Amino acid sequence: MGASRQVYLDHSASTPVDPRVIEAMLPYFGEVYGNPSSAHRYGSRAERAIEDARITIAGILNCQPSEVIFTSCGTESDNLAIRGAGWSARHSGQPSRLVTSPIEHSAVTNTVHQMGALMGFATEIAPVDKFGSIDSEIFAEICKRGGALASIIYASNELGTIQDLPLLSRIAHAHDMLMHTDAVQAGGQLDLDVERLGVDMLSLSAHKFYGPKGVGLLYVKDGLELAPSQSGGSHEHGMRAGTHNTAFIVGMAKALELAYDEKDDRIRHFAEMRDQLIQGILDRLPCAALSGHPDRRLPSHASFVLHGIDANTLMMHLDLAGVAASSGSACKTGNPEPSDILLAVGYSEDEAKSGLRLSVGAQTSEDDISYALDVLETAVEKLGKLKREMAR
Repeated sequence: MGASRQVYLDHSASTPVDPRVIEAMLPYFGEVYGNPSSAHRYGSRAERAIEDARITIAGILNCQPSEVIFTSCGTESDNLAIRGAGWSARHSGQPSRLVTSPIEHSAVTNTVHQMGALMGFATEIAPVDKFGSIDSEIFAEICKRGGALASIIYASNELGTIQDLPLLSRIAHAHDMLMHTDAVQAGGQLDLDVERLGVDMLSLSAHKFYGPKGVGLLYVKDGLELAPSQSGGSHEHGMRAGTHNTAFIVGMAKALELAYDEKDDRIRHFAEMRDQLIQGILDRLPCAALSGHPDRRLPSHASFVLHGIDANTLMMHLDLAGVAASSGSACKTGNPEPSDILLAVGYSEDEAKSGLRLSVGAQTSEDDISYALDVLETAVEKLGKLKREMAR
């Protein structure tokens, strides 16, 4: 029998679709059903909707509509940026080394690793400190050795730490390297002005900011040539083949528009709920230590190391009590291996198995936080007692 109360604290993994977004999408499931690439009026109506969405998104990113490339998700966007830049550099005889960090989402990490292991690309990992922040001086030394691209996450999905992207972009450009950022976690919470950030490419995914799953985008600075990683038709300026998902593209634009129209109120609420969570956990759980940067972190994001607690076992206890959380990255849920990201910032293997991520959302209430804290305290006490009994 399930818990009587349900509290969702895993918004970094996915958010519920805003009803206003659903309403905007509905006509494109049945009423406006033409293929946007078709020349007739049915196709033209769908194409107009896509181009309107592109204009809306470009206004938020402070870029030209032609610089917005629609994809199926953040992972595809990351793949297109990294593969496209690497392959284009190699084809033109330019330096093709790839630079990234050890705290990236696996969409970046695994793509860079594959390009090194299977395609012979030189790769380098820029180290981070105990908070997950990149040392700009070390990053500069790495960039001095040249390369095609640096791909640095804007805000860590596991730690919540926010990087100083404008500074890192200036460093990369000073050494003739492109800068890409996985901004998937930042969407709807942080500044996405690509001019201020100084990035050449930026990835987003709609389901992180109350849009639908299955649609994303890649900002690609005008004049940049990317070899497509998905070939076929000439969609998206030849960078991404495949029939457009009209309804989801409309939904993504509406969700992003709402997120930035309501940004101040949302961020204020997120930060209040997050701070209550952090303070409550640190006050009530002696085993808990905050992971990630104490100040430069996402407004919605709280992450911890719970010394002596197995995070995957804890997740089961929380779920049974109706609290949805994550043991580190959502992509690692259920994985008994220690978190690579926690290892990268200096935690031991045992500590890296005890990571807890709680992320609040627009509907999170003070009562939700209070309930989650009670459930978490009870679960941690139970697991600690069980561990002591087994050690006898």
